[in-house]
Amino acid sequence: MIKTFRAVCSLRAVSAATLFLASITSLPAAESKPHDVVIYGGTSAAIAAAVQVARMGKSVIIVSPDKHLGGLSSGGLGWTDSGRKEAIGGISREFYQRVKKHYDKPEAWIQQKPEKYSRYRPKDDAMWVFEPRVAEQVFEDLVKEHGIEVVREEFLDRESGVKKDGSRIEAITTLSGNTYPGKIFMDTTYEGDLLAAAGVGFHVGREPNSKYGETLNGVQARRARSHQFDAPVDPYIVPGDPSSGLLPNIHPGPPGKEGEGDDRVQAYNFRMCLTTAPDNLVPFPKPDNYDPMNYELLRRYLDTGWKGVFNKFDPAPNYKTDTNNHGAFSTDYIGKNYDYPEASYDRRREIIKEHEDYQKGWLYFLANDPRVPKDISEKMNKWGLAKDEFVDNGNWPHQIYVREARRMVSDFVMSEPYLRALKPTPESVGMGSYNMDSHNTQRYVDEKGHARNEGDIQVSPGGPYPISYRAIVPKRDECTNLLVPVCLSSSHIAYGSIRMEPVFMVLGQSAATAAAQALDRGVPVQDVDYDKLKERLLADGQVLEMSRTPRPPSAPPVLSQDLKGISLDDQKAVLTGNWGQGRTIHPYVDHGYLHDGNEDKGKKTASFETNLKPGNYDVRIAYSAHSNRATNVPVTIHHADGVEKVTLNEKTSPKVKKLFSSLGKYRFSGDAPAKVVISNEGTDGYVIVDAVQFLPVK
Repeated sequence: MIKTFRAVCSLRAVSAATLFLASITSLPAAESKPHDVVIYGGTSAAIAAAVQVARMGKSVIIVSPDKHLGGLSSGGLGWTDSGRKEAIGGISREFYQRVKKHYDKPEAWIQQKPEKYSRYRPKDDAMWVFEPRVAEQVFEDLVKEHGIEVVREEFLDRESGVKKDGSRIEAITTLSGNTYPGKIFMDTTYEGDLLAAAGVGFHVGREPNSKYGETLNGVQARRARSHQFDAPVDPYIVPGDPSSGLLPNIHPGPPGKEGEGDDRVQAYNFRMCLTTAPDNLVPFPKPDNYDPMNYELLRRYLDTGWKGVFNKFDPAPNYKTDTNNHGAFSTDYIGKNYDYPEASYDRRREIIKEHEDYQKGWLYFLANDPRVPKDISEKMNKWGLAKDEFVDNGNWPHQIYVREARRMVSDFVMSEPYLRALKPTPESVGMGSYNMDSHNTQRYVDEKGHARNEGDIQVSPGGPYPISYRAIVPKRDECTNLLVPVCLSSSHIAYGSIRMEPVFMVLGQSAATAAAQALDRGVPVQDVDYDKLKERLLADGQVLEMSRTPRPPSAPPVLSQDLKGISLDDQKAVLTGNWGQGRTIHPYVDHGYLHDGNEDKGKKTASFETNLKPGNYDVRIAYSAHSNRATNVPVTIHHADGVEKVTLNEKTSPKVKKLFSSLGKYRFSGDAPAKVVISNEGTDGYVIVDAVQFLPVK
């Protein structure tokens, strides 16, 4: 549902502690001098925007609810999710260049020699992995060098703190009573609090696929194959007994209808900075409310032999990490953030604390619970929190990863067809290129009585794509002097690609440039001259275009329902192991194909099973050929006369309409299901699984 009313957050709901904190950390209640641009939020986008405003000779103030500047970039996300790095320009790239200059200094390497860290390359112009404290210092340096005024821990009064005259914001007031008048305002928060309080329309949750002509939005149970349970795991308190109740944090009902919208939000977590350096290590603390039952589902999953706990302990300089979610049960607190986007400040603090306790409990459980496999607990006990990071917050990140919250709804909405280059995007102000990436949104019990996750999507848009200026300005009748570079106008699945820190900085700079030009001409932000905006953005090093071959509309997917005989798409396969999803190489059946990622050889299978009428059938397999495919894909066919094993070369193009390759003719009696199993055991490249067809023959 699109919401145009002000977010409900009563001043009465804010605790006395919050008000006291605001009173001692902010200016005395007063009205600030007017500024050309007032930026609400302290994220990386806020800093990039403020720097650009200052460089264009306008006055600017950052009103930040946060104490620390930089948002997630300084809050633990040191392993930059960027996609194509050549798409990153301007102040955003300057940030990563400044990071590189820091690590060019010998004194930066306290725990580790630079030559021992693979992501430090002396000849590179930028560095894309870093320690949180280094990122924060870069942001502080930028603010200081440009003389930018910053007020911290100032929370917008979301009920009555936005003063408007018609469609223009005149001033914002915080809970401390301080008022900040300005000519143009910018919402750079992850939550979209200013846009909501200003009466700008927004959306929370997932739209149905039908809303914007998409395929990856809404409920995604069939495609949720990554970060999924690789083996059956019982979800009940007493295994096998539904009457005993569900283990914690499992949704009691079905996941919802495939492709339909809902109010669910993809999972949040903290991007933790961990270390193995003994002199910089703080042992994992035991949360006060620790309950091992919260991790019983994980224990059962570990009992199946899963070993992927440490797969996203991505190395950062000085023997540190950016530790992210990986696997079916990890640092994402699935399903526990639905009310966060519009929650009161008090409720948000509760949600953040719940996530912190869950994640600290996850660490403590893996390091100390005697039921955890010894090899995992011993390895976990070599890790700890980094003593020199987040020193005023118990070495815990100060920023939770708000992967999405509110998203503005303007006259133009970025959506899957624009990212895929199926539709042209007008008036580019920056580029995105990362996967359309949604983390899981819920955990439920599938039809077989096993724990299952829903919502994970990781699909490439097919190349870099432009982001429209129209997506960062509201509808004219809602507000004419507000820019929104973070909670911009986008569908859920498109935002899953756009929501990357480098892109937020790019859009922050572009929004600031537009603000300055709107001020110079005395026009609403909707009437900025795009040709002049583009000229200045390019002059400042922004990247607005990159070569891209659009997917031809004449190459739609082949629908399984239109194929002769009995056809089973990959969505009907029973899988072992984590399979990725692809749609890049045509042709394919239905919504795409699976690939094994060219990893975990011998641990992944896809089994197709169906009942056939007695008779002879030509058994065919669909795959998209490419030079990176395996030449020796093992396929096993279970038929009436036994079991046949064949090998498929997926480098060569299939002979049947360049889509299907015949495995031979086999007899099926009807007494037992026909079964085809594709494996990645011993394969020498990517294994593709798309569809299996049983075609009757004489």
